[in-house]
Amino acid sequence: MLRPVSALLSTILHRADAAALKVTKGKHTVSEVVGLPIIQLTTIGAKSGQPRSMPLVSLFDGEKIALIASNFGGRNNPGWYYNLKAHPKCVVEANGRAAEYIARQAEGAEREKYWGMAVSYYKGYDQYKIRAAHRRIPVMVLELAK
Repeated sequence: MLRPVSALLSTILHRADAAALKVTKGKHTVSEVVGLPIIQLTTIGAKSGQPRSMPLVSLFDGEKIALIASNFGGRNNPGWYYNLKAHPKCVVEANGRAAEYIARQAEGAEREKYWGMAVSYYKGYDQYKIRAAHRRIPVMVLELAK
């Protein structure tokens, strides 16, 4: 993904996806047109303590969901990453259904597995990795809360 395109998408895509999710009652997004699976993630703000919702590209692995904290290859990790680190309990809405999940950071072979899945879905992650070479892009795994 070219840097100017990433810059544009980072400012408008989540808004367009959020609007589409609202209109379709959580069933469809703009991003799915290009084949990217999207969830609506609701976290508790690390600093504010307030609920924060964001549509995100997701990787489904059975009942697990992996999230790549690439932030379009930006300088910093995305805010939702810090929210999940501070408050791992979250809500995921997908296909019109909501469920509670617990987040944890993937490491080692598990992280590499999900990174490979991400790149197979969207080659832009390789560019994000180059742009974000100063940081290791985190991978978060969400598991159903019991």
